[in-house]
Amino acid sequence: MKLNELMNELKWSNRTPDLNLEREVSGVYCGDLLSWVMGNGLPDQAWITVQGHMNIIAVAGLREFSCIIIAEDASIEEEVIQKAIEENIPIFESHLPVFETAKLLIEKGL
Repeated sequence: MKLNELMNELKWSNRTPDLNLEREVSGVYCGDLLSWVMGNGLPDQAWITVQGHMNIIAVAGLREFSCIIIAEDASIEEEVIQKAIEENIPIFESHLPVFETAKLLIEKGL
């Protein structure tokens, strides 16, 4: 499934609207312990986290995630959004908890 389809169907807020959302998503990874995510995340997964600091961009780029989904209305700094745009990493916001956000993605076949 493509990022733009997920965003539209699940009504997420897109914090990086100028980025291309044609990228495919092959799965989902949930986690907040960055060292664990770096060791276990796979390319093209959507990463769900409540972290909103600059290090999430480095981890997402390293693991080649298709996007970052900030769950639970967690705050994200504007400088993080700007860095995500520079690195071409879409960031979405979900007001739902991590589990509920992941559940919706599973229901979409991921």
